[in-house]
Amino acid sequence: MSPTTPSLSTLLPPLICGTATFNDQYNPDPYKLPTTEIVHRALSLGVRAFDTSPYYGPAELLLGNALDTNFVREKVARRDYFLLTKVGRISGSEFDYSASWVRKSVSRSLERLRTDYLDVVYCHDVEFVSHEEVLTAVVELRKIRDESSSVKYVGISGYPVTTLCEVAEMILEKTGEPLDIVMSYANFTLQNTTLSSLALPRLKKAGVDVVPNASVLGMGLLRHAGVPQGAQGDWHPSPNELRSTAKAASDWCAARNDKIEKVAIRFAIETWMREGAVVGSKGDPASGIPWKRETIEKFGGTKLGVSVIGVSKVEELDETMRVWRSILDGLENGEEIALESNRGMGERLWSLKRQEEVRKLARGIRKVMGPWIDYTWQSPPPGFVNKRSALEEPKQLPTPAASPSPVPFTSLGEASSDTE
Repeated sequence: MSPTTPSLSTLLPPLICGTATFNDQYNPDPYKLPTTEIVHRALSLGVRAFDTSPYYGPAELLLGNALDTNFVREKVARRDYFLLTKVGRISGSEFDYSASWVRKSVSRSLERLRTDYLDVVYCHDVEFVSHEEVLTAVVELRKIRDESSSVKYVGISGYPVTTLCEVAEMILEKTGEPLDIVMSYANFTLQNTTLSSLALPRLKKAGVDVVPNASVLGMGLLRHAGVPQGAQGDWHPSPNELRSTAKAASDWCAARNDKIEKVAIRFAIETWMREGAVVGSKGDPASGIPWKRETIEKFGGTKLGVSVIGVSKVEELDETMRVWRSILDGLENGEEIALESNRGMGERLWSLKRQEEVRKLARGIRKVMGPWIDYTWQSPPPGFVNKRSALEEPKQLPTPAASPSPVPFTSLGEASSDTE
């Protein structure tokens, strides 16, 4: 086996559009979402990476439909955008990491996404299976990579950072080749930064190239409206005491004429952009120059920490991009980008001001959250049993509670104004 070259960190965009929202956990009918418009608008705004999974209901199909259009074929070459998907998780209580299922899942994803290759394939939510099962799946994915090039880069995803570290270390020890990518969710937020404090040194030592941060609102915990409750009811794994503390933090923020989700989103993306740079990437930063293939050289050639963001509406996507570009404007080399993208120096100055405001508010929110800082819920939950046997044919089920959740932007409204 030989790793794919060049390394993923030299190519992957630091902003990834997640599609976990394209299912009925967060939306009553995902087929009624403007998914094609979202994907086309994202590409128009410079987004060049999409994360999905067969576990996210019809997400792969909807994403594939959106990409298999004349608009995309005429505007963006396949080589210029990244598709990241997953194998192994079938439903809330069904997992299959066998070599045969890995191959079947990859083949199905290729068909659904209407592509000849997948840029990244993760083993989905590795904490629910044994380390040996993960090893089997990773080895099989690498065989596919070496045999057919239909898989370019291989990684794992999950929630407990200790498990992610243990698996990454085990893969390196057993195979002599490090993982290309490890995605964590809900572990670099206002409430929990263990991805940086606990996992980052170990993942780096294990040779992991890229570590994306997903679910910057802690699966919706850090919202003024509280945890989301969709068609599947109250699925959020957080205890009531943590929810009450998050509500108190939200009230504290509201008393200062701000919203906790606005602070939480900017804090996580902006801080991880710096702290996660050591396991970041140098791909197209989507800074706002229309239909121009950009490189990170605009920002001095350094890597940026990678974030995964999901939306359900075009308007939410537009707000997401305003936040993202404002953060870019505030970087050390942001002046040139602000000017070239026609945002101007006023936007850069506002970004720097907002950056300081968010830092102060974040300190206050974390003080309110007190003993719940860096608390993590148990995953898998107590008593979990994998109901999937190797002989069963899996059922296509909608996405259950965990893993990784999208970021709702319905209440953001962040704009370049002193009166947000």
